[in-house]
Amino acid sequence: MTQPPVEPEPDLEDAFDRLVSEGSARLARPWSTLVVTGLLGGIDVGTGVLAYLLVEEATGSAILAGLAFSIGFVALLLARSELFTENFLVPVAAVAARHGSVSGLVRLWAVSLVANLAGGWGIAWLIMQAFPQLHSTAVEAGTHFADLGMNLHSFSLAVLAGMVITLMTRMQHATDNLGVRLVPAVLFGALLAGGQLFHSVLDSILMFTALITGRAPFGYLDWLAALGWAVMGNLVGGVGLVTFLRLARVPHRLAEERGHHS
Repeated sequence: MTQPPVEPEPDLEDAFDRLVSEGSARLARPWSTLVVTGLLGGIDVGTGVLAYLLVEEATGSAILAGLAFSIGFVALLLARSELFTENFLVPVAAVAARHGSVSGLVRLWAVSLVANLAGGWGIAWLIMQAFPQLHSTAVEAGTHFADLGMNLHSFSLAVLAGMVITLMTRMQHATDNLGVRLVPAVLFGALLAGGQLFHSVLDSILMFTALITGRAPFGYLDWLAALGWAVMGNLVGGVGLVTFLRLARVPHRLAEERGHHS
């Protein structure tokens, strides 16, 4: 028996076209642009970390601090910089549609992550020099994530973090209206930080602030282990739970794009 024809869903197909178009552009960026965009992403989200620490110090509330952190995601959106985890949905859609290669995707991920971390370390250093009164709060915040360890609990937090930020990316690509796109940046930024989910870049910057004080009860090797664990969980959540399932809703468009590039 033949399958019934697929009924077009204009909103889904428009969003798919946006994802593939932007993903193709990201994959085609030269090395210099990738590095600068990644550095800016780490710096921009660092402004959210500053807001998080200031509010955490003043209120002792992770929820309020998380809401303040959303400033960082607003900066990412308006300044057109990117986090490593924002490259789960968009370029993967382009690769799935054969508008890019797996090697190009790996290059994008690797450069984005390293540059995010470099920019994040730099802004963490500046924050700790400018606000010595935040040292105790920074040590407490960074130690929380260093102490999570490599277990089902921390991996689940990392999966949720990858899912949350990739869903945010999907919602932002559902419209061209900048005002509407700001809404998920604020809401999901607050959820990510306020819920203390295990995000590879955000939580690395928090751990950097603790390490830079010289008072952290953990070292850079502990941070590196936490980073690797968080990256794996973020990939499962972002690519596995959001990207692949969202692309499965438009199989006919994927087939069409693959046919054009076969």
